Amino acid sequence: MTLPALVERIRAEGRNLGGGILKIDSLLNHQIDPLLMAQMGRRLADEFRHLEIDRILTAEISGIAPALVTGIELGVPLVYARKKRPITMSGPIFLETAPSHTKGGVVELMVSSEFLRPDENVLIIDDFLASGETLKALCRMVEAAQAHVVGVGVVVEKTFEGGRQSLREAGYADLPVYALATIISMNDGTIQLAEA
Repeated sequence: MTLPALVERIRAEGRNLGGGILKIDSLLNHQIDPLLMAQMGRRLADEFRHLEIDRILTAEISGIAPALVTGIELGVPLVYARKKRPITMSGPIFLETAPSHTKGGVVELMVSSEFLRPDENVLIIDDFLASGETLKALCRMVEAAQAHVVGVGVVVEKTFEGGRQSLREAGYADLPVYALATIISMNDGTIQLAEA
């Protein structure tokens, strides 16, 4: 089930920039609406609450806000994959790469091994499910840590980019995937959202 408040905000404020790029900077990717973000976190947490979750993993930077409020709701820590290695990140790391639609190139994602531990159950939360490449990179990180991905939650899924199918084809067919809003088309400058 979608989050109606989010769907209405996308209808009112979302902009189709062409090439499948959705601008929702007024509520997620630049400015954050704290009340709407709290609703998102509650809905995502409710969707996965029945699972045993040890931590949440996301990608820097737009995934942090929805992942944080989900972590607050579930009472579990959040770790985010960094795109640049700070000098404080010493010791072994998990490193994956993924093409970035909005950055126009490949980005590195890295997490210190001290924050992804073997046998933990990890919920992945991110801003978008588009091609699925970032989410697959995060899944590979969890697997490299000998931990278990138990679910994926996203704010917006763009079904026309095939990310869910890409996850299935990469071996994640049994992974529960949930989106708060689903966009089925962005043709001719429009944004067509699924109703339910």
